[in-house]
Amino acid sequence: MLKYKRILLKLSGEALMGEDKYGINTSVLSSYAQQVKEIAEMGAEVGIVIGGGNIFRGLSGVSKGFDRVKGDQMGMLATVINSLALQSAIEGAGGKAKVFTATKMEPVGELYTKAKVVEAFKNGIVCIIAGGTGNPFFTTDTASALRGVEIEAEVLLKGTRVDGIYTADPEKVKDAVKFDELTFNKAYEKKLKVMDLTAFTMCSENNLPILVFDMNTPGNLKKVVLGEKIGTLVKN
Repeated sequence: MLKYKRILLKLSGEALMGEDKYGINTSVLSSYAQQVKEIAEMGAEVGIVIGGGNIFRGLSGVSKGFDRVKGDQMGMLATVINSLALQSAIEGAGGKAKVFTATKMEPVGELYTKAKVVEAFKNGIVCIIAGGTGNPFFTTDTASALRGVEIEAEVLLKGTRVDGIYTADPEKVKDAVKFDELTFNKAYEKKLKVMDLTAFTMCSENNLPILVFDMNTPGNLKKVVLGEKIGTLVKN
């Protein structure tokens, strides 16, 4: 029995790099595709938002002389590239996937609406929602919170390189302590960087729990949707 029937999975662009310095690592992409295909075949309705930091990040572009709006638009296009790559990998593994975009981009992807995504879910199609919110000054964290609330997901799954939320960055601080469960208020009080504040507030106000887990360990996504106790759950 699935604990979570409809999910919004947020993947970071940086995670797609794997051990590479930039771009898309095909072994990481293949692992993600297999995990997503597996839970979709179990009956999970899967919406996905991917970042674009492995290709271009708007804010870092500003420091190099790009206009912020143009930089963010370039970042949005980077998320479309990653989304197409994941769609291709899922289909190559025998699954069904479709890319929706926040702004008109046919024939690259279909313009996103909640109704289209919900209809696709009925046919067992994984819906990859690209292009952020379609607006500058918003991150893909915020896009994932927005889409998660819109499609009425039961949980926002944040797939990362670490296995949950810690008191400090576990990759830098050896004695950092992991939380199994947190409230939104506690995470805010402790200034834990779960997601950006806009996304975090949107999830809290709309009662959408966030579960942070290690996506880079094959099989973890299946464990999460089945309700196994891994990662860190943030809820009201």
